[in-house]
Amino acid sequence: MIDQSAYAQIARSAVDRLLTAECDAIGKAGALVFASLRAGGVLQAFGTGHSRSVALELTGRAGGLVPVNQLGIRDIAYYGDASPRDILDPKIEREPGLAARVWELADIRPEDVFVIISNSGGNAAIVEMARLAVRHGHQVVAITSRAHTAGLVVDERLADLAQVVIDNGAPYGDAALPLPGGGTAGGVSTLTGVLAAQLLVADVVGRFLAAGEAPPVFRSANTPGGDAHNARLLERYGSRVRLGDA
Repeated sequence: MIDQSAYAQIARSAVDRLLTAECDAIGKAGALVFASLRAGGVLQAFGTGHSRSVALELTGRAGGLVPVNQLGIRDIAYYGDASPRDILDPKIEREPGLAARVWELADIRPEDVFVIISNSGGNAAIVEMARLAVRHGHQVVAITSRAHTAGLVVDERLADLAQVVIDNGAPYGDAALPLPGGGTAGGVSTLTGVLAAQLLVADVVGRFLAAGEAPPVFRSANTPGGDAHNARLLERYGSRVRLGDA
């Protein structure tokens, strides 16, 4: 039977698995991000499709890290010469060369670190962004599904390129509840991806505090002094941190 409780059980199991099985990976990722930010770097977050929501979770939100820039396909229209119509096709993430166009429009510096999110880990834009990051000497953290990416027939996957892989625990195809006539319902990757993102933030903040330093964290703009606090921190990074639609 498919109902709320069926999905709740799936969700609970996925969350519990992430909180136990991925602690070490998230800690390794936190160490990379902390080292980058202390060196003046920016976390470059990139995802396509629904994975954009995990990149957005890392970007420009109350309680989140200030030096985070969300890279996205939308950038070629926001900051480049593409029209909005050019990026409406959901299959655009499979287009070769797209990641390079996004990369060229960003102010990416040697000390930056990448967090790249993709459930399948196999679409062209995702793999090419990871390749570009590695080629330029950046550390890459992947948030992906090991179950799904293992089932792909491709030459290279995001998980093959990343220095740290956080497994979101989603099944092949992402959705977890089997339907009587075939197919599945109830996606998992966004739920666990957002949790992984927040666990990563908590790990990095803890490292700043352990070092006796104030973590660069956004305050809610809807609290007294929030705008001024955020503006002071953002001033250090200028156009390197583009909040876009965050």
